Amino acid sequence: MFPLLHLFIFLCLSFSYCCYGQIINSSSSSCPLDFTSLRKIIDQNSKRPTLNSTAQCQYIRQGLRLVQSEYLRRTNSFFPPMSSADSCWNSYQSLVNDYVQNFDIRSSCGFQTAWISQGCMNITTRFEFESKVSPAAITNIVSSCNQSLENNSPCATCTTSLSGLASFLPGPSVGNLFDCAAYPSVYAAAFANQFGPTDKGTAKCLFLLDVSVGSSGKGKKSVVVIVVVVVCVVVFAVVVFGYWFMWRKRKIGLAKKWNTKRLESNLSSRLDSISGSTTLIRYSFDEIKAATKNFSRLNIVGTGGYGNVYKGVLPGGIEVALKRFKNCSVAGDANFTHEVEVIASVRHVNLVALRGYCTATTPFEGHQRIIVCDLMKNGSLHDHLFGTRHEKLSWGIRQKVAIGTARGLAYLHYGAQPGIIHRDIKASNILLDESFEPKVADFGLAKFTPEGMTHLSTRVAGTMGYVAPEYALYGQLTERSDVYSFGVVLLELLSGKKAIMEFKDGQPTLVTDWAWSLVREGRALDVLEDSIPHLGPPEVMEKYVLVAVLCSHPELYARPTMDQVVNMLDAEIPVPTIPERPISLIADLDDIERSVSSGGNSGNLSTAAGYQPYIFERETPLADSDSVRARTLDQRSR
Repeated sequence: MFPLLHLFIFLCLSFSYCCYGQIINSSSSSCPLDFTSLRKIIDQNSKRPTLNSTAQCQYIRQGLRLVQSEYLRRTNSFFPPMSSADSCWNSYQSLVNDYVQNFDIRSSCGFQTAWISQGCMNITTRFEFESKVSPAAITNIVSSCNQSLENNSPCATCTTSLSGLASFLPGPSVGNLFDCAAYPSVYAAAFANQFGPTDKGTAKCLFLLDVSVGSSGKGKKSVVVIVVVVVCVVVFAVVVFGYWFMWRKRKIGLAKKWNTKRLESNLSSRLDSISGSTTLIRYSFDEIKAATKNFSRLNIVGTGGYGNVYKGVLPGGIEVALKRFKNCSVAGDANFTHEVEVIASVRHVNLVALRGYCTATTPFEGHQRIIVCDLMKNGSLHDHLFGTRHEKLSWGIRQKVAIGTARGLAYLHYGAQPGIIHRDIKASNILLDESFEPKVADFGLAKFTPEGMTHLSTRVAGTMGYVAPEYALYGQLTERSDVYSFGVVLLELLSGKKAIMEFKDGQPTLVTDWAWSLVREGRALDVLEDSIPHLGPPEVMEKYVLVAVLCSHPELYARPTMDQVVNMLDAEIPVPTIPERPISLIADLDDIERSVSSGGNSGNLSTAAGYQPYIFERETPLADSDSVRARTLDQRSR
């Protein structure tokens, strides 16, 4: 009997082992990534916008990074095994199919199957990443990011610390899925932040996945209804009392005072509706006066058509910049609230972050409208190129400024919802923090772009020399208008010359035409400013010149998108052939002013200089990039 029992046990164990082996083998190719957390975040988001294909791919890329961060948190590995790559794509596709119909994420976004298991510089584990980064940088990330990132200020602090890791990861990336710049955010969400990648604030700050929980909607609606009723009753009482008071006193001065109160009430209502969904702080006028030492002239760090910018110190030693609007009126209030709305709606490491605002009306100072932002200790790009800061920027800093500005604009165009056209990109609106990270500033002229609109027809606004021809002449505004302005700023950054140059004969010429003439002759490197410290590789510097000339092409169709600009500047993507200019940019100031004033629309061009003719003596096709490089390097060596 015992031999039979032994045989039975042996057969059972053998059968169990075979079954277990089959389970292991079948699961070896299954996906270890957990997409459940991402599905919960998507389901919680009660306001999922309808996105175009480019934005949809960016949203999918960011969602995958959140899932990979959660995987890194569990396994200390950034990527799943290569054997599970296809299975992971299928799992992700299954999730996407529940929300977007007929959208294949690999073919639509240009992702390859193997890329989900590959990254930059062959870094696949936590240990490999930490070995590339200094311990001091890791400590800085933990101290900056180990807090709730739901609010603007903590998020800006965290993302600023992450931007400092770019210098440690200079290697090439694989494909367009997981580049070098993705590692810091994925790592910080997994280990530096105590709440983890799936936290609402972490997902919103580090992966740009905004979560608006719908379950509390009824409570919020009830509060809104109560507030509206109370406000209506109060406003009604104030209106009745005000009219009775004016009828009784019959004095014009009291009537003006009532109008002032009504103006303040309307403005406060609009600002409160903006700050209700953000963490903006409303400062009192006394706090602002104390921070700026009663608006001392010694504290002025910038000026513009809107007014002055002051340096200030808030309680706790926090240094801020305060933009004080002048000539405030009903129209001025519209501009003020619009700028607050735009800055409050975006958050990116290369955009200026808004801390708060101040509105007040006093008998002596009148209407006061002030916005409070983080102080940029290195001033503006204009200060370094053409102002009082005489030390020339090194090539590494110029490269950092170019890429950061491009990323900030790409986020405005395709990351923000709805998209935003800045309309006034220029060197003085590119601010630099203590590590020379660029921040795009001054959103007073920005425009939201409705979904599906190919262009906006609007009055011309901006700065002469930076305004795209089709916008200056015909009022047709698109994202490519910002691309043109970026191209002009990039040429200023590379050449050290202003957008509108003056030669010995006093005839002003656009820097875009001057640079184009050199590129056509195969002398791209001659565009660069003399004596730039610590020059980079010639082929890289030449590439930046070609990108600048391509962005500032007078024909709208020839310009790339800002997403493409980022890829060309930050990756080994070649610059396409630059089309010949079929016509010269010969619209002078009179032409533009006539086009601006046509139809009764008053333009807002902030300098007196206009576009001037620059006609080439001969028409020759643009040489291919190889021949340009060969001739340029030969000329520079001579």
